[in-house]
Amino acid sequence: MPDVQALVNDFLNKLKKRKIEGSRATARQTAEMLRLVISQQRSPYTNEAGTLIDAVRAVGEQLIAANPLELAVGNIVRRILHIIREEDLSLATAAMAGLGLSAVSDDEDDTDQDNHPVLSAAALAAAARSTLRPPSLQTLLEDVPDSAAIPHTSSSGGDSEGKSKSADRSSRTWKLKYDVIEAVNELIQDIATCHEQIAEQAVEHIHQNEVILTLGSSRTVLEFLCAAKEKQRSFRVFVAEGAPRYQGHLLAKELVARGLQTTLITDSAVFAMISRVNMVIVGAHAVMANGGVIAPVGLNMVALAAQRHAVPFVVLAGIHKLCPLYPHNPEVLLNELRSPSELLDFGDFSDCLDFGSGTSSLLHVVNPTFDYVPPKLVSLFITDTGGHNPSYMYRLIADYYSTDDLVVQQRPTGN
Repeated sequence: MPDVQALVNDFLNKLKKRKIEGSRATARQTAEMLRLVISQQRSPYTNEAGTLIDAVRAVGEQLIAANPLELAVGNIVRRILHIIREEDLSLATAAMAGLGLSAVSDDEDDTDQDNHPVLSAAALAAAARSTLRPPSLQTLLEDVPDSAAIPHTSSSGGDSEGKSKSADRSSRTWKLKYDVIEAVNELIQDIATCHEQIAEQAVEHIHQNEVILTLGSSRTVLEFLCAAKEKQRSFRVFVAEGAPRYQGHLLAKELVARGLQTTLITDSAVFAMISRVNMVIVGAHAVMANGGVIAPVGLNMVALAAQRHAVPFVVLAGIHKLCPLYPHNPEVLLNELRSPSELLDFGDFSDCLDFGSGTSSLLHVVNPTFDYVPPKLVSLFITDTGGHNPSYMYRLIADYYSTDDLVVQQRPTGN
C-alpha cells in the first residue's frame, strides 16, 4: 500500500511551490488525495464517521495552509466532510427504519401497526439530511416526520441480539467507507466533466448574431463559446487581452482556430466597445457565499462598464468553485502580488531605483492577480447544475456544505 503521508507531503510541496495551477486541477487532485486518505483509514466500530472526519480535517488543514489563495482546496475538503456526515446519517436512518420494520412485524399485529405508523427508510433519510442544513424557510416548510412515528425496537433477544448488533456495526463500518468513496468518485467525475456540463447550456444563452465580450483566458469560456458555435449559432466575440499576462491573446488564437469571428481589444478599450456588446461572459477563480466573484484582475472594470450600459454580466463557474465563506472572513485571502517583471523590464527602469542611499525604492510596481466583483454587478451564474442568480448561492451552500465544517482551519490569535 502507498505511504499516505509521503504522498500528502509531496502534494503539499506542489501547492506551496504553485506547481498546480487552476481551480479545476487543484480541486480534482485534492479530492483524489482525500479519497486515498479515507481508503487507508482504519475506523473503530464505535465512531467510524468521527474517525474519518478527523482524518480528513487534519489533512485538509495542511492543504489549505499550503496555498490559502486556492480556495478550491478548502471547498473540496468541506464537500468531502459533508459527504461523510450525509452518508453516516443515511446509513443510521436506514438501519433504524429496517430494525423498526422487523420489530413491528414480529411483535405487533395489524391493529398496532395502524396505531403506530412506520416510516420508510427514504423518509427517515430525508429528514436526517435536513439536519445538516442551516435553518431556513424551506426546511420549516418541509414535511418532517413526527418523532412519535419513529418505530422503537424491542429489548428482547439477549445474547443473540448483541451478536447481531455487533455484526451489523461491523457491516455498517465497511458500508460507510464504501459509500463515502463512491460519493467522492462521483465528485471527482463531476469536476472532470464540469466544462462539458456547462457548455451544454450555451445554446440557451447565446443567440444568433450576438456580440459576446470576455476578458483573459478561461477554458470554461472557450468550451462554452465553441459549444454554441457547434449548434450553428453565428456570433462575434470581443476578447480583451488581459494585461499584463495577455492571456486573451491565447484565447483569441484558439477561438479563431475553431472558426469563431474574434476581435482582440485592449483592456482600456472595454468601456468604448461595451455599447456594441449583447452579453459579457467570463470565468471565475472562486464564487463567494454572498454571490461575489474573485476573478482575474480587470474584470471588476468590465462589470462596471456592463452595468453602466445595461449589458448582462454572466459568470461561468463549476460547483467546485463555490466557496461557503464571505470575503470579509479572516481566513480568506483575496489577492496576491505577482512579479513586477510582468509589467516592465528591470533594465529599462534601473535608473529609477535607488540602491545607494539605503532608502526605499523610488519606483513601486504593483501587479495584483485578482479582482473582486460584488454580487450586485453579476447578472447570472451558469454552473454545471444550471443557471442561478447571485441571491441563490446560499441555497447551494446549504446543499453542499455543513455548517460544522465552514471553518476548517483556525488561525492562531495574538495577545
